[in-house]
Amino acid sequence: MVRYDFESLKGKLTREILASRPPTLWKWREMLPVRKAEDCVTLGEWMTPIVDAPKLAAEAGMEEGGALLVKDEGRLPTGSFKARGLVMAVSMAKELGVTRMAMPTNGNAGAAMSAYCSRCGIETYIFAPEDTPDTNIREMALQGANVWRVNGYIDDCGKIVGGGKEEMNWFDTSTLKEPYRIEGKKTMGLELVEQFGWDDLPDVIMYPTGGGTGLIGMWKAFAELKKLGLIKPDTKLPKMVAVQATGCAPMVNAYDAGEEFATRVDGAFTRSAMGIRVPAAVGDFLILRAVRESGGWAVAVTDDAIDEGVEEFAKKEGFLLCPEGAATYAAFKKGLADGKIKKTDRVLLFNCATGLKYPMPPSNNDIDRHEPIDYGEIAKGI
Repeated sequence: MVRYDFESLKGKLTREILASRPPTLWKWREMLPVRKAEDCVTLGEWMTPIVDAPKLAAEAGMEEGGALLVKDEGRLPTGSFKARGLVMAVSMAKELGVTRMAMPTNGNAGAAMSAYCSRCGIETYIFAPEDTPDTNIREMALQGANVWRVNGYIDDCGKIVGGGKEEMNWFDTSTLKEPYRIEGKKTMGLELVEQFGWDDLPDVIMYPTGGGTGLIGMWKAFAELKKLGLIKPDTKLPKMVAVQATGCAPMVNAYDAGEEFATRVDGAFTRSAMGIRVPAAVGDFLILRAVRESGGWAVAVTDDAIDEGVEEFAKKEGFLLCPEGAATYAAFKKGLADGKIKKTDRVLLFNCATGLKYPMPPSNNDIDRHEPIDYGEIAKGI
């Protein structure tokens, strides 16, 4: 974990100073590890919006004071929240003189690292499970990475990266093999605190959890903001909820069993939410610690519920969630049903990537303009 001298910083970084800066990830620079401005590799990491979902909140029976909200990380460079972690890891790699980086990925992290490494001239090697969506593979390759598909899971890819460190002289940028991706991901927490007016945070945060760096990072961010006095000592912090798929739920299994560490899931499977298909997370104990300290919980949702969530949000709110984001919506409904979420709670879901990067169901309605147009048939589709 990166640690800072907050005593010397106290009083020098204020809400007013932060409000005066451009709304990018880098406005928090005193709370980030990159020391030299020239080492900040950037593609424009602007603050992501929080979007209300009033129709679905009403359908769920949310009452006065309650809300269903989404922080849309798909607006970031490379279309996912992985940009936060990798911009920090790559910037620090540049500052420290690293010239070659490698990582295992389920797709979006590799895309982010490829982009930022190409931006600053670092050579990139990426290893992805063989069923990683082709869109992600092509994106990484087009952005300059050397990409290989591997007949295994992401942790199998990680073994290839770890095994090649000496021979290939690359830096292993796997999740939690270095401390800086957490620092980038913690900006999600810093950002949402400011967006919620500093001392009135959401009641529940539902986070799609694979490697879990974002959940760990946000919990770290809240603690650091209290140390700096940017939020009050008695500010009520959100309950952190780790959301996984039923076919790959090591954190849920460990949480339910009261364990500190998670057991690897063999035969891990999820039909569409590949970003949370992580059979074994290096930071399992840190994820579980944040969940428990916050009074949150871990929950698994089915692939059918994930697919239904994508469709509901798209058709009723006009919002295209990624499957991992839809998993948090499914978990929200589950939390309401079992009483863990109150109808007066403000619940924040994380949509970790743009839904445009994922396969969508076909739409096959065609019209032959040379034939008479049957508007009656057209009307049936309304």
